Amino acid sequence: MQEYRNGIMSFPPPISRDRAIWEFPKCYTPEASMQLKKDWDVQAKVACKDRAARHQPFCKNVFERDYKATIGVDFEIERFEISGIPFSLQIWDTAGQEKFKCIASAYYRGAHVIITVFDMADIKSLDHTRQWLQEAMRENEPDTCLIFLVGTKNDLLPPEERERTEKDAIRLATEMHAEFWAVSAKTGENVQGFFFRVAALSFEKCILKDMETGIPASIGRGDGIMSDYAKLDEATSQDTKKGCC
Repeated sequence: MQEYRNGIMSFPPPISRDRAIWEFPKCYTPEASMQLKKDWDVQAKVACKDRAARHQPFCKNVFERDYKATIGVDFEIERFEISGIPFSLQIWDTAGQEKFKCIASAYYRGAHVIITVFDMADIKSLDHTRQWLQEAMRENEPDTCLIFLVGTKNDLLPPEERERTEKDAIRLATEMHAEFWAVSAKTGENVQGFFFRVAALSFEKCILKDMETGIPASIGRGDGIMSDYAKLDEATSQDTKKGCC
């Protein structure tokens, strides 16, 4: 779909081939999955086929050894193609430190997915995930968010310790009604699989909500669904008009 900016026709950047999802992503482990699904919901699949027929790192792919802690909030947009439909994830990385608590809470509101992350090489960090989830859920209605518990740096653990840590994490994930994943940013293990899972589940939830309410969801570029980029472009256009003499 072409767009016009300052009278010049432009096109959205193409979706990378390694961001195209056609088969429903599998869960990391059945013991800590939100649902043991092997395929899309039938209604969602039919809706996707109809819309696709009409509109035909993880974010950066870089491991930074000297990564600095998040100050306030970081933001990324990752674009996918799911069953032929363009879909964008807005990813807000909020700081976990107490001094940024007030800033981060504003970004929890209206979230479709909540991901609480801990360091598998520091088991004490697992205890903080309860608090972070509670803070995020204060800004959202119950049962409106998909919840994930993610353990990072799994490459730093020997097999026996990793197994013990995963068992503890799975028990906590059950309490939190979350789905557990163990990943490594350094080796890339499970990173793509995890984000594919997040994208697929949130995509399906948006599609089903769209069909239930009849209100178009902001997930694509079809007649019935509008993209986040289109929203941003529209806002920019309105701001330009306001500033005009």
